[in-house]
Parts: sequence; C-alpha cells; structure tokens
Amino acid sequence: MARRQGTGEVTISDVARHAGVSKAQAARAMGGYGSVSSDAKQRVQQAAQQLGYRPNALARSINTGKSQSLGVVVGDVENPYFGQAIRGISDVARSHGFDVVLANTGESLADEEKAVKMLLDKRVDGLLICPTSRSAHAHILDAERAGRPVVLFDRDISVPGLDVVQMRIAEVTRQAVASMIDAGHQRIAYISTLKLATPEFEMGQDLDLSTVTQRVDGIRQAHESAGLEVDSRLFCFGVSNREAADEAILGLLRMPEPPTALVASDSLVALDLLLCLKRRGIRVPADLSLVMLDDQPWAELVEPPVTSISQPAYSLGEQAASALFERIAGTAGGRGIWLNPRLVKRSSIAAPASSACASEQAMPQRAN
Repeated sequence: MARRQGTGEVTISDVARHAGVSKAQAARAMGGYGSVSSDAKQRVQQAAQQLGYRPNALARSINTGKSQSLGVVVGDVENPYFGQAIRGISDVARSHGFDVVLANTGESLADEEKAVKMLLDKRVDGLLICPTSRSAHAHILDAERAGRPVVLFDRDISVPGLDVVQMRIAEVTRQAVASMIDAGHQRIAYISTLKLATPEFEMGQDLDLSTVTQRVDGIRQAHESAGLEVDSRLFCFGVSNREAADEAILGLLRMPEPPTALVASDSLVALDLLLCLKRRGIRVPADLSLVMLDDQPWAELVEPPVTSISQPAYSLGEQAASALFERIAGTAGGRGIWLNPRLVKRSSIAAPASSACASEQAMPQRAN
C-alpha cells in the first residue's frame, strides 16, 4: 500500500492532492454523497486506486448516515442452526457490498437490548434479530422508530408491523410426534433449553418464545388427533448443558410411568441426551425412541441414525437478509415469510419396549 513519507496510511487529503481536487470533493466522491462532477469523481477514484487508499468507514457513516453494514442479533452462535442462517445472511450481504456485524446474546434479554444499542451506535443500515422474547420488544420497536429497518428471523414478537421470516415448525413437529404415536408410544417427553418463568409447566401457558410455543402446539395436536392426553410433567425446560440433560433423563425415568420416547428441541440438546443415555447404557431405539427437531449431518453418522426435522436454515438467513434490503430500499414492513421444514425418517423410532428395563438402567449403580 502506498504511504506518505514518515506517516501512516494514505489519507483522503493525499487522494485529493493526487487528483487535483479539494478535500471536500474527494470525500464526497469516495463517500457517495453530495454533489461532485463525473470527471472529478473519476479522477478521485483513479487516485485512490493508485495510492492504495482505504476509506474510513466511520467517517463515511458520520457523513452519510450509512455504514454499508447490517447488524445481526442471535441467541446462540454455537448452535449450528444459527450458524447456517448467519452464513445465508452473510452471502446476501456480500452480494450487496455490505458487511455483517454479529452480536450473540446468550438468550439474554438484557444482552439483546445492549446489542441492539451497540449496533445502532455503529450506524448499521438495518437489523436482523432473532428475538429472545415475544413480549419484551420495546428496544426492537425503538430501532424501527430511529429509522433503522428491522427484520425478524426464526422467531416472532407479539406486535405486527415487522417482516418476519420463520419456519412452519408446528405442523412438522406434529408429524414427528405422530410417527412416534403410530409406533405405539403414548408417553412422549419434550426437552428444551428454554428457561421457564414459572416453577412448573402447564399446557397452554405463555412460553414467551414463538418457536417453542409452536413446537409444543405440534406435540399437543398430535396427541389430540390420536385421542391421547398430554402429560405436562413430561415437558422438561432449562436443559442447557449435559448435567441438566442427565438430571432431566434421570427424573423422567424415575416417574411411575416413565416416557418411552424423547423429543429433543435442537441438535445440541439431542447430543447431550444421546451422551447421557449412552453413559447409562440406555439404547436408542430399543429402550427409548428419539426425534431431534433440527437435522444435522452427524444425525446420519451415529448408530442408529436419528429421525430429525430438516430446517432450511441457510434459506432462512438468505430470505431474511433479502427482506431487509427491500426494507432499506423503502418497502413497507409487516410481511410474514414462511419456510417449510420436513421430517427425515431414520432409525431412532421403534415400538416401545418395557419401560421398567430403561428405568432400572437409569438408576445410580451401588458399589459392591
């Protein structure tokens, strides 16, 4: 890169001098704002290329109010599902000449609010948010009112007016649970990372997260269609690590009528469950059947291969980013864009075995 003698990187003043224009003209030509003749713009661009000038993004955003960047807020970048969605967002952003500024909230509302403020301070041109709450959304609406378009992805909030790109997860969850019921299961447990606001779960309560609400609705619909009652004690929440997964499995299998099948809310939960079951000698599907509500490549590699719900996460990111660019261009918000996951049947569902065997294996072993 060309540099001035005795100083650092090439500045806009160097470019102006080389192009024979004023500093203000050079700044307008490089920043894409204000009035500048086509001849001056061409000379400035040639000078910038010859000198190896790198525009100051912060200065440009201050002058233009735009940063050529999108802000993305997600709850868990460790989750492969969100990684695929972010890749879709990034590819669309790159095709428009935009950068992506990513914020991970750890599913914390307070951290989400801080992340939105930080991204607004960085003058991003729009926000893509996977919200942690349906009801606590003042910071999201404030961003819209501040003139920064917002598109929600994967999850919805309880007020209309924003574009939302999400999966039809309730119907495919119903199909997955129905396949378990068809195999003879009547006691089906659901394990989720969501932390409840109440000590115990009751069917019909507000879960404050649209995706989990839809999954629970799918489970309920499958039971109702089969004439079965849903036992709320079979729903385990706050299972966010391997220790919690082991505790959940132990608690379920110590029930007087333990479950014969498990539904894991995502691939990370499923991995924790499989490891806990393996450590206790509980076999899938001989002792417990399993469905995972987020397909990943490893699901075909384990033995047995895991029946899963395949969600087009990359397309989710693509469509969310495309919708945001439409909003930036002036399109009104309020659209609902739905994607269709599909059930991938493999070998982790079988007819229920005697629950006594699995329950006994789940008990801690006494030393001889």
